[in-house]
Amino acid sequence: MTTLYSGNVALGTNYRLKVSFIKVNIVPIGILQHDKGPLLHILHIAYCFSQNIHSFLDMIEFISVDPEVSAQLSTKFYDKSCPKALTTIRKAVEDAVRNESRMGASLLRLHFHDCFKLIFYFHVQGCDASVLLDDTANFTGEKSSFPNANSLRGFEVIDNIKSKLEGMCEGVVSCADILAVAARDAVVALGGKKWDVQLGRRDSTTASLDESNSDLPAPFLDLSGLITAFAKKNFTTEELVTLSGAHTIGLVRCSFFRARIYNETNIDPTFAKQMQAGCPFEGGDNNFSPFDSTTPFKFDNAYYKNLVQLKGLVHSDQQLFTNNGSGPTNSQVVRFSRDMGNFKEDFADAMFKMSMLTPLTGSDGEIRKNCRVVNPSTTVS
Repeated sequence: MTTLYSGNVALGTNYRLKVSFIKVNIVPIGILQHDKGPLLHILHIAYCFSQNIHSFLDMIEFISVDPEVSAQLSTKFYDKSCPKALTTIRKAVEDAVRNESRMGASLLRLHFHDCFKLIFYFHVQGCDASVLLDDTANFTGEKSSFPNANSLRGFEVIDNIKSKLEGMCEGVVSCADILAVAARDAVVALGGKKWDVQLGRRDSTTASLDESNSDLPAPFLDLSGLITAFAKKNFTTEELVTLSGAHTIGLVRCSFFRARIYNETNIDPTFAKQMQAGCPFEGGDNNFSPFDSTTPFKFDNAYYKNLVQLKGLVHSDQQLFTNNGSGPTNSQVVRFSRDMGNFKEDFADAMFKMSMLTPLTGSDGEIRKNCRVVNPSTTVS
């Protein structure tokens, strides 16, 4: 193994990049860890060591992102500029969840799908409200990706909140911050623990269909694939198990769990037959069933109890607990199944960390007037 470059790269006064580029078997691999904030051009350095653009895009294997971000974020960011912002968001979320319990899970999922994207193609895509951008005649955003199309929902709730805030304090509160706070308040509304949300994110002026298709963990992944997907965002295996607990609320389409309930053996047979009633072997792809059939709209630890009983609905969920007792994540699943308080505490901590994934701050990005489109003076790319 030959080290091509190792050291710190200063990018302005607020950001610093810790970089080590190595060559293994003549294949350039960039391993990056940034200490602070969004770094819009960090991969340019990696490309300089690549043979060509194709080898760079194909061969980059791992990017470790430290979630610590610029001190520009603060829980008090809107205290003076829009003092009623957090109360307005909370009340709107509570009303939406009261009207439809499923909306709590939808808002949480919106935030997760917004944040869980890699640094790629010379753009930083993290918790930046890119998932909210509508497609245009010359731009295809993330709503059309395989994990998101006809699946993500709650956009109207975000629109409603944004409209209220624009009427109170025009051009102040970002869509990215609305998403982060709404996800927290949705979990709390369904019985979860509150966590602090650092504020001051700005909205992206771009989105990536490719990243949305490739980065979001699929429900068909085995445990090793899940661990790799979360590690690329600097999450531990323990945090993977914790964040998967979001499936204690919400619904999932038949097409995402059909193979499990008809083909897999590590599943309670009675449970499988019950689920088959709403998800036929052929047809019914868009039929919905709850991830947690016991308390589908209550944020509790029933998800983990189900896994211990081999009643995880999608393949990736049951991968967290194996019936032979030797799985590396079994003990944590059992612990959470027995201690709801421990799960809720850890979930709040993990969500705080996720909400800090490469947000735009300072003068990066913009504050959108309409969460669905970039501002008129901005060209989407």
